[in-house]
Amino acid sequence: MKCLEGVFRMNIIVCIKQVPDTNDIKIDPVKGTLIREGVPSIINPEDKNAIEAALRIKGDGKVVVLSMGPPQAEEALREALAMGADEAILLCDFKFAGSDTWATANVLAAAVKKIDHDLIICGRQAIDGDTAQVGPQLAENLGLPQVTYVQKISLEGSKLNLERAMEDGFEIIQAELPILITVVKEINEPRYITLQGIDKAYDTEIKKWTADYIGAEVEKIGIKGSPTAVKKTFVPPRKGQGQKIEGQPKEQARKIIQILKEKEIFQEF
Repeated sequence: MKCLEGVFRMNIIVCIKQVPDTNDIKIDPVKGTLIREGVPSIINPEDKNAIEAALRIKGDGKVVVLSMGPPQAEEALREALAMGADEAILLCDFKFAGSDTWATANVLAAAVKKIDHDLIICGRQAIDGDTAQVGPQLAENLGLPQVTYVQKISLEGSKLNLERAMEDGFEIIQAELPILITVVKEINEPRYITLQGIDKAYDTEIKKWTADYIGAEVEKIGIKGSPTAVKKTFVPPRKGQGQKIEGQPKEQARKIIQILKEKEIFQEF
C-alpha cells in the first residue's frame, strides 16, 4: 500500500468462484454428484460482496480478480470486470481438475505469489460446498494473518479496522497489511453493472494461467493432491406443508395439543 502526495493506492486480489445457482441445483440420485447440465452459473454471492469491498477501499490502486475453473468461468470474471475490477486472471488447466479445498488453496497461493498485492479478500464460503475453508487455507499457505467473517471494514492510515461477526455479537480488530480477510454478505450491497462497465469488461483481456506458468507443485493439486473425498452428496428431504391454526390463543393452544396427541408427540402425565 502506498500513499504518495495524498494519493492512496492499495492493490487488492479478490478470489472468486463460479458456482451453479443453487436455486436450480439437482443431485444425481445414483452417483450422488451435482447435475450441472442446464443449470445456470453465477458468481458465488459472497464473492460479489468481496469484489464490492475491494472496489470501495482500493483508492488509486487496482483490484485483480482471480478464479480457478474451466474455460466457462471466464463469464464470472467478465462480470467482475463489469463491476469495476481492473484485471482478471483465470487459472485453467486439466491438472487442477478435482481439487478439494486444500488443493485449490495450493493453486491459488502459487498464483497469488506472482501478483503484487497488499490485501486478499475472499467471500466467506461458496454456496456449492459451504466449507468456508479455502480462504483460511490460502492464508495459511501464504503465511499471512487472517480475519474471517468480516462485516465492516475501514482504513486508518496503513491499517485496517475490521468488524468481525460472531455468534453473539461482533469483534473489533485492527490489522496491518498484508493480510487476508473473508467477508460476509452483511458487509455491503454489490453495485449494479452499467453499460459502460460491460463495454469495459469485453475490452479487457482475461489472462489464462496454467499449472506450469504459476509453478504449482503437481503432487499438491488436482485429484491426486486432494486428501479429502466426497462420500455422498444429497438434497435434504423437503419438509411437509405447514398447517395454519385459526382462532383465539387459548383455542389455538388446545388445537395444537390435540394435533400433537394424535401424532403421539405429546403425552399427558
